[in-house]
Amino acid sequence: MITRRRIIKTAAAGGLIVAAGGLAMPAIAQNKKIRIGYVSPQTGPLAGFAEADAFTIDMFNRYAKEQGMDVEVIVKDSQSNPNRAADVAQELIIDSEINLMLVASTPETTNPVSTVCESEGVPTISTKAPWQPWFIGQQGNPGDPESWKPFDFTYHYFWGLEDVIAVFTNMWNQLDTNKKVGGLFPNDADGNAWGDPNVGVAPGFKAAGYETVDPGRFQNLTDDFTAQINAFKQANVDIVTGVVIPPDFTTFRNQASQQGFSPKAITVAKAILFPQSVETLGAAGHNLSSEVWWSANHPFKSSLTGQSCAELAAAFTEATGRPWTQPIGFVHSLFEMAADVIKRADDPTDAEGVAATIAKSDLNTIVGRVAWNGEGVPPFAAKNVCKTPLVGGQWRRKEDGTFDLVVVDNQTAPNIPTQGTMEALT
Repeated sequence: MITRRRIIKTAAAGGLIVAAGGLAMPAIAQNKKIRIGYVSPQTGPLAGFAEADAFTIDMFNRYAKEQGMDVEVIVKDSQSNPNRAADVAQELIIDSEINLMLVASTPETTNPVSTVCESEGVPTISTKAPWQPWFIGQQGNPGDPESWKPFDFTYHYFWGLEDVIAVFTNMWNQLDTNKKVGGLFPNDADGNAWGDPNVGVAPGFKAAGYETVDPGRFQNLTDDFTAQINAFKQANVDIVTGVVIPPDFTTFRNQASQQGFSPKAITVAKAILFPQSVETLGAAGHNLSSEVWWSANHPFKSSLTGQSCAELAAAFTEATGRPWTQPIGFVHSLFEMAADVIKRADDPTDAEGVAATIAKSDLNTIVGRVAWNGEGVPPFAAKNVCKTPLVGGQWRRKEDGTFDLVVVDNQTAPNIPTQGTMEALT
């Protein structure tokens, strides 16, 4: 695979690099330090996904020093913007000459970074985005399955829409509802994937006996959800679902209360993953439900520190003074994967070799087993996607105004214990 990066490296190996003005420059001796690039949304509306970044990178740097690993982690902020994510990926590849890319947190971050890395031949591990928006969203023609192709350098692990459909409907089955579901699907990679009438969540909901009311796409950071609320009221919707950024969900929840719309369940992805997002709602946050990809209650251990999920969550709170948050586990696991790949690779600076090493991974991490063995994944994505477990939970408000995330359904992952049962909002 011929890439711009490879042309530059080949020229350097040959002893000359041609500058923009046409003058030959002496090649710089190859630096064997292993450089890891990491892109995440540290600012902007998706910043909650990156809350554990600094804590995790400090941990990894200490681990690397103890292990005698000559590595450098170079962090870039996507600013919650896909174009910015692509730009900083190019900076890491061309300017920083990274050997391995790590990227996390919604398709708006993972997809542009993975696409750039695939085109430049840079081995990449990504997570924290449902696998369908990640894999299908990067295809040249997402609407034509026959044209979909696997990737050579980019590998992803997380759950899929089939898992969230099962988790959500399993939670709703615990309630007495009319099985009418209103969908909040924005005009972004996640929203378009979830809201697709053919391959999104609606067909899966229908198979489980639920009818989806979809009032159409809306732009992120909208300030008026009256149209959606009216559509849900007119259809007598008992359940609201969707995949919404945190500020938009806060707007929707407040306007729904003001306009007298009181569903029995609100189960949304993305928006209420973080304690601070729920705390801003006050009493209106009680019994909101969502998918749970990681918690202090999960039964896994870190391959780096030996910590249990509960111990890692407690360490985060001790270090930051903040409650644990779901991204802690998956950001930690990314650096578990990086350390494991670097240790196993014959030459951590050889892109093809590192990509092959990633493909052969089989590691028990703080989020469970990560192995690109095709288990539970359709053949077209089996090379590049590894699935991790998913359960369902509800936020329970305590007397002091803080919240606990309680696992209320584990039918899709029985090894993760439940802590309660689903309760209606009203």
